Amino acid sequence: MFFSNGGGKDNCRHRGYYPSLTRENALKIKTKSKKVNKAWLNDHANDTYVKLAKKEGYRARAAYKLKEIDEQLRLIKPGDLVVDLGSAPGAWSQYVRRKLSPDGAAVGELNGVILALDILPMEPIEGVHFIQGDFREPEVASLLSVAMDGRLADVVVSDMAPNLSGIESADAARIAHLIELALEFSQAHMKPQGALVVKVFHGSGYSQLVKLFKDHFVRVKPLKPKASRDKSSETFLIGLGLKPDKLTGSNSTENNDLASKPQS
Repeated sequence: MFFSNGGGKDNCRHRGYYPSLTRENALKIKTKSKKVNKAWLNDHANDTYVKLAKKEGYRARAAYKLKEIDEQLRLIKPGDLVVDLGSAPGAWSQYVRRKLSPDGAAVGELNGVILALDILPMEPIEGVHFIQGDFREPEVASLLSVAMDGRLADVVVSDMAPNLSGIESADAARIAHLIELALEFSQAHMKPQGALVVKVFHGSGYSQLVKLFKDHFVRVKPLKPKASRDKSSETFLIGLGLKPDKLTGSNSTENNDLASKPQS
């Protein structure tokens, strides 16, 4: 996922969180942190989806989030071009790759095209074209456009999320920015009848993002998969069918060309 690196200007996870950090308080925080980490590791090791991911060869339990979304809404079909934004470590691309395989296999024949992009490196997945780069940079987005080779995406999925700082207004703005980028990409490079899946978080800015999707898509479906942890505020917004007046770029041109052709 984007911004998952530990440092850099976009990561202010610990800044200003403890106004008075005495040695005694620091020790308490460190002890509490160890307990929290130990509890999380224990929960993670016993998690049903973690065990299932290991058994079925997925790199992360996140594969089952997309699987549930896809099975409920029937998004991904044979022959589709699917774009996976924020793809590392690759669990979503793995799921799509198996879905587009005639036999549901992780290797071998593939009936479709999968393009994946992330700021972090990703181990190769057979049949998946991976681009490493920051989606916020125009030249990286351009590389993705070139890789599409003139085709429009059938489905765009985005598991992008920023490192959270703990400052609600700042985090909401970062989340919204990534979603807006995914939406802008879809407007220009996704078929009018296509689907966009993005990760969002309940809290500040959530209702505005739902409205944004309703303004752009014919149908909007919020969905929290069972594989999402109960304690997590994450959910997913799925936009189905772009409204005609929201198409841009080559997408808009192609749609206008189709509209101008006489119907047989």
